Amino acid sequence: MSEIAKDFLFFGMTISILAYELGLFLKSRWKLPVFNPLLVSIAAVMILISVLGIDYESYNASARYLSYLLTPATVCLAVPLYQQLQLLKSHGKAIVIGILTGVFTSMGTVFLLSLLFGFSHEQYVTLLPKSITTAIGMGVSEEMGGIVTITVAVIIVTGILDNIIAEAACRIFRITEPVAKGIAIGSAAHAIGTTKAMELGEIEGAMSSLAIAMAGLCTVVFASFFTNLI
Repeated sequence: MSEIAKDFLFFGMTISILAYELGLFLKSRWKLPVFNPLLVSIAAVMILISVLGIDYESYNASARYLSYLLTPATVCLAVPLYQQLQLLKSHGKAIVIGILTGVFTSMGTVFLLSLLFGFSHEQYVTLLPKSITTAIGMGVSEEMGGIVTITVAVIIVTGILDNIIAEAACRIFRITEPVAKGIAIGSAAHAIGTTKAMELGEIEGAMSSLAIAMAGLCTVVFASFFTNLI
């Protein structure tokens, strides 16, 4: 099967898309948070290539074309933000404070937990950009001396977990303001969380889209300070 994967140029991309479609079907059928399409697709692909005996290099070589869509997909998140431009202007100060609070909370939590568990500098900086989009997080991790592959995994896991629990967390803490919901989700869980924000409402999706970009930029700016703490 490994040879088939090598011969079929789009083998990896095909099974990745089919696995995601499976996740969408399960989510629409049972409506359970655990059936997050991305989580289901990751598990399905891992099981499939393990059963078929396909090595990761062969899979990745034919699936890498999907990563080319990451940047334009992220840029497209600006569309709902533009549609809510007036709302952005009227809540400007609260939005900026909310995003900065989210960034400092994320990085501060990693710092405290790293101290608690005795992480090395390399492990610490690997986890530091966990709440920003993958494209920015990889660069931050590499620049600080982290393990980029683990950073990517942590970013994805963070996004999936937030996607699963975001709605319940808003109910528990009685967060009902759409702007607050969007900023919180976008600051904590980047693009994966934003898909949940868009499900909650148009305003939530727009504010979460804004939070992705601003949280990423703020993390880049403040990373040099946090890096030197451990």
